[in-house]
Formats: sequence, C-alpha cells, structure tokens
Amino acid sequence: MYPISVLMVSTEYPPMLGGVGRYTRNLTLALKKLGIDVYIACNERGEGDFFGLDASNKENSRTLLRIVNKIKPDLVHIQLEHGLYGLNFGSIKKFRMQTNIDQFYEKCQTPTITTFHSAYPIEQWVNLVPSNHFTKFRLLDLPNELSSLALKYGNRLLTYELFNRANREKMLRSAASIAFSEYLAKMLSTKSYKVNVIYHGAEPSLMNQPTKEVARSNYSLPLDRRIALALGFATHTKGWDILKEMKIPDNWTILVNHSRNYYSKGSDVPNSLPLNNNSDGGDHDHYPTSHGLFELNLGFVPDDALSLLFYASDTVIMPYSVVSGSGVMFDALAHGLPFVASDLGFFKEFARKGLGIAVKRKPSEFSEALKMLESDYPHYKKAVERFKSNLKWDSVAKQHVEIYMRVLTKSHEYQSLTPEAMGRKIL
Repeated sequence: MYPISVLMVSTEYPPMLGGVGRYTRNLTLALKKLGIDVYIACNERGEGDFFGLDASNKENSRTLLRIVNKIKPDLVHIQLEHGLYGLNFGSIKKFRMQTNIDQFYEKCQTPTITTFHSAYPIEQWVNLVPSNHFTKFRLLDLPNELSSLALKYGNRLLTYELFNRANREKMLRSAASIAFSEYLAKMLSTKSYKVNVIYHGAEPSLMNQPTKEVARSNYSLPLDRRIALALGFATHTKGWDILKEMKIPDNWTILVNHSRNYYSKGSDVPNSLPLNNNSDGGDHDHYPTSHGLFELNLGFVPDDALSLLFYASDTVIMPYSVVSGSGVMFDALAHGLPFVASDLGFFKEFARKGLGIAVKRKPSEFSEALKMLESDYPHYKKAVERFKSNLKWDSVAKQHVEIYMRVLTKSHEYQSLTPEAMGRKIL
C-alpha cells in the first residue's frame, strides 16, 4: 500500500469513446489496487471525479489549478494528447503552438508527470495531410488543386517544429515523463532529459479464454481460414485503402471493423472505407467480398466483444501511414496475436523482438507478409506468449509507482535543503 494521492488528468474518459480514455481508466484501476488514491479530472461526459476539461475550453488551466488547490494531491499525472486539450497553431507568427493547458504547466507547483501519447518524425507529420486530396477534380482545376496541396504540406512543415517545441516545453516542466516505446522515448528525449519507457498495458477482458471455434461462431466467421483483423477509428492514417488492392492469400480473410472518429472532421475522414461507405458502423450485417475482405459493421465495440474479436483472429493487420503508438497492437499481443504492420519506427521496434512483421506499405508486401507469418506462425506465437506478461496492468502500475516514489523522494529532498545546500547539490 502506498500513501500517495494522484490527480490523473485526461479530457477523454469512459464512457467517452477513445483509446486515451480507455488507457487512463485501466491504469487508474490498477493503481487503486496498489493503494494509490487516484482522482480523475476529465470532461463532463466522463465518469470522473472532477470536470470542466474540454478541447474547446480556454479555461482548462484555471480549472486544473483550482482542482489541485482544492484536493492538494501529491502528484499530478497528465495523459497528454495535445488535441484533447485544445490545439491551436494560431500563433505561428510568434513561432509557438498553444494548448489550453500551457499555463497549468507553467504555474502548477505540484510535481507533474506527463505521459506522451504522440510524437512524430517529419515524414509522418507531413503524412497527416490526407493523401486523397485529388480524389475528384477537373483538369481545369489542377492549378488550384496543386496550390491548395502545397499550402497544406507547407503548413505541416512549418508546424512540425511548433509541435515538437510544445512537447519539449511540457517535458522540461515535468518532474518525469513516460512513453510507450523506446522509439517514442528516443524521439522525445534530450541529452539532459531522458523519458521513461512503460509499455501500454493490455489484458483480455474475458476471464476465461474461449476457443477459436466459439469466438468465431459469435460472429458467424469461417472456421477453415486464417483471419487478419483490422479495426479502429476510421481515419485516412489507418491506411486501409491498400487492403482492397491486396492479393489476399487464398486461405486468409481480412476482417475489418471500423468506428466513427468523433475527433476528426472534413478531410481527415476517408471518402470510402475498404468495403462499404457506412462510416458510422452500427448495423450488425456482415459484408463479404469476392477477394477475401469481410466487413463486420459493429462500430465501436465494448471490451468483452473486443476480446472475442481478438480470440477469433490469427493476427492484426495495420497498414498505417502514421503511428506514434498503437493500442490495437498492444491489445493484440495481450491476446497472443502477432501483427503485420507498416515499417514505421514504432512497429519496427516490436518486430525486432519477433512479435510480428513490419513491411513497406505496399499491397504486395502485405500479401507476402501474411504468407511469411503463416509459414512460421508457431515461432511468432511463442515470442508473443513470452512477451505479453510485460503488458499486465499490475506490472504497468508498479512501474508507475516506482516513478511516483522517485519523483516524490526527489521533491522532498530538495524541499528539505537550505538554499546553500541546494546550490552545492546542483553543482
């Protein structure tokens, strides 16, 4: 038992939909089992303890400062995905990106820990601009289309440094920082400030693992084929456009389940998904196609149903064009599934551990990757089984507590020193 109180901050929190909120809830429950007093500050739609946070609320900092002043926690732990707190590139002339919690980082006297959910290399940051910009246009419109695209990509290049600077500023104002992978930690760290790595926790929500036959029968899925699962919010960065271009191996089916991305609008929403244009999901009809794609239109699924989908599958397929971290990958590993993914830095880190295959984002490469995975499936399966204990929530929570204790020890140590002693210690 640890007599520590923590204010956990995440605009998104269940029953709100989204990976950051789901992660925060699971971490909170695991910390409470260790005796940590955890209080949640979130949006009014979440089931937290304190409210008032919103991406559009310019008073987020004042709201958090009031909460800290009221409950006086030992630590504040912020789950940082900039867009959830209000991301504003309106100050480009001042060469600064703003969010609605900047002032909190500047003014809060309580030790603050930050978990960074996103950071990008330049090529991925640029790819956040949808690649389907030229989906429909007339030849006469080509000059305007090119000009518009140039402005979009130019803006991404300009804002890349602003985004990195915003991450660095919050990192340097944090008593400790956390990332989900060595890849992300290395991207964030500086020579004098090292980011801690704690893997994204993940565990099956079903107490008893069903057989593959039982899991597949729940979704009327074939028993005589391998299944590669693609799921998540419907955004262009998922890269699902290449699925319909793949020559899917004869004994494989790619099962797609998408849900609406409530945080993206306009050009970030794909014009079409691999199979059908029902971007909301929600009806429970299945849509098979002639070349091995099969859509399961369930929309957002609760944890038990999600576990059942993983148990019905043999792998997850992630042809992403952009990724900082992937809850889908960690969930798949926790259910014993290897992965096939694009050769982006995050995925390559875990592919090097033998947990999956990372290939160039081409239809032919993904087709061959499925064959390669099947040819040595027991090897990948064994590596995943060895690794997945690292993702258990009690282990993840204990690693957080170690950081909490280290931060508090250092904080109390410095508070007890005289100014003269502090000067000597710093030297």
